[in-house]
Amino acid sequence: MSSVLVVGGTSGIGREFARSRARQGDEVVVTGRDAHRAGTVAKEIGAAQGLALDLSRPAGIAAALAGVGRVDHLVIAGVSRDENRVADYDIEAALRLVTLKLVGYTEVVHALGPRLHDDSAVVLFGGQAKERPYPGATTVATVNAGVRGLVNTLAVELAPVRVNAVHPGVVGDSPYWAGKPEEVLAGLRARTPAGRLATMADVVDAVDFLLRNRSVNAVELAVDGGWLLG
Repeated sequence: MSSVLVVGGTSGIGREFARSRARQGDEVVVTGRDAHRAGTVAKEIGAAQGLALDLSRPAGIAAALAGVGRVDHLVIAGVSRDENRVADYDIEAALRLVTLKLVGYTEVVHALGPRLHDDSAVVLFGGQAKERPYPGATTVATVNAGVRGLVNTLAVELAPVRVNAVHPGVVGDSPYWAGKPEEVLAGLRARTPAGRLATMADVVDAVDFLLRNRSVNAVELAVDGGWLLG
């Protein structure tokens, strides 16, 4: 049995991963911004505990994680959708996302440092907007590109703890994409060499691989069906 902490584990892919590991019998702790929701989701998926943690407020992260013990597998999946164009730049929204994704992710690792061990593994969530930005992805593309540098420096500083990143493309059954018009999804499928969009199960499997394989380190794994080639 492994001890697993999923930061951002109350919705979307983070929740699916946490549920998968809880079903395997691991001791899973999930976090979300709201304490009540975190506790409710933890019960629903069979996790051991749900904690309130806001990645966009990094000064409070250490206190939020104070009760967490040894961590074998750490997954930081917390994200925030941000439609921000340089022509109509929302500084507050940009600061929130940059803080959440880069400072918040780093502070989680910093706070948990003493509870990681030589065989621990960390997976950070990025996204393929870093390679194929779209109108409104000004901040999203920037922070997801920043995850690359964060993975590299953490892999060096935390060695022998392994640190990797997963970069999902369009995840067709995720809460964000599932509600899009069918013609939009059909167009995306048509431009994806695999002929299908990635699923949350695909991403969960990719995260498991990055955590499990002890020779995979400082790797950025794209899960997009070859979308960038379309």
